[in-house]
Amino acid sequence: MNVDELVRDTLREQAAELTAPGPGFADRVLAARRRRRTRRLASAVAAATVVVAIAAAVPLLDTGKEDVRPAAVLDGSGVLAHPDQSPPRDLIAAGRSVLAAHYTAQPVEGPDGRAVLTRTYWLLDPRTGKYEEDDRWSFVAVAPGARTAAVLERELPARRIGLLDLATGRVDRWITVDHGVGGLAFSHDGRRLVATTYREHPDLMVRMRDEAGGVAWVRQFGGTSSRSGFHVLEVADGRGTWSPVAERRDVNGRQDFAFSRDGRLVYAQVVGERDGMQQFHDLAGTPVPAPAEERHLRSDVPARLSPDGGLAASGLTAEAGDRSWSAIRDPRTGEEVARVRGGHLLAWADDRRLIAWERAPGPGEYRPRLVLVTLGSEKVLPLSGVREPDESSGTVEWEPVFVERRP
Repeated sequence: MNVDELVRDTLREQAAELTAPGPGFADRVLAARRRRRTRRLASAVAAATVVVAIAAAVPLLDTGKEDVRPAAVLDGSGVLAHPDQSPPRDLIAAGRSVLAAHYTAQPVEGPDGRAVLTRTYWLLDPRTGKYEEDDRWSFVAVAPGARTAAVLERELPARRIGLLDLATGRVDRWITVDHGVGGLAFSHDGRRLVATTYREHPDLMVRMRDEAGGVAWVRQFGGTSSRSGFHVLEVADGRGTWSPVAERRDVNGRQDFAFSRDGRLVYAQVVGERDGMQQFHDLAGTPVPAPAEERHLRSDVPARLSPDGGLAASGLTAEAGDRSWSAIRDPRTGEEVARVRGGHLLAWADDRRLIAWERAPGPGEYRPRLVLVTLGSEKVLPLSGVREPDESSGTVEWEPVFVERRP
């Protein structure tokens, strides 16, 4: 057996037995590397072990400087980038955030002559670090830690919610509900679900005729939502309550609820020019003012509050050529305290870095890619390849789903 064969067989055996490393894994790996360099020993089997431990390491941004650190699949804190992949096939992560899934959506016309914007998901397999297509689900929400997902079957509104084990691809348990569900979101601690209820499919589309006389499918906009309320459910036992929500004309066909940071309220986007474009409700469904720390957030900026709650991601504030800047605000006053590269802020990697969509360099049409950006630096680190524009009418190009990765 030659060295290549030995390394390959060793990797295969270790991959079959691989489990998530425990706390201090990164320090142990680095210490082991230092000892090996000191002793200047090498062997094929030892080399295979090192490959398994550190193959995921890539450059890490820290206020403009680069570092290299090992990263585990889900409980690490390093950066895993694949700037040659769009949509991603292999794990993308940075700091506390991991790309847990991505999806596309396109209109599918039914026998009744109506169309539904239908999603297809690619879900992260936490054992392999790869995204696998799973066309069983109309909607997927991934829990913090990226090991479990809440799923809805194809027919919406759905009368049951599945809890999917992302490693096995099997539904461990179903939660039945009294009101049909169209959207899902986990609480910040992952212990509860808010399930938005609708009287009919929230992704119905209507035909529109353009100036040239062509016909296209477009999503339903303000004033046409069938949203009826929301369930708040305990993930552990499926118990919970349903709260009705009054109809309003400033919501779109799909306008799902999500939890506030502390889980005491829920909020959803509203249509209009008012600051933040968000309306909060208490858990009984009554509209209430926004909590102080979320008053100046925008519902269309997914990153929202920094991990320590001290900064608020805000919207696009400046563009120049192929560079964009978004505002970072004081969450309690709304005052702009910094600007950061990126046209659309998606998730916080830590209290100084964010994952964003940013325009790829070069002239021409808007072609975004996922990047890691840092407060106080104009440098960007590409995480994905460029998302090419799709000319298909009504089609949604691949959209990322980020969650917090936890031990």
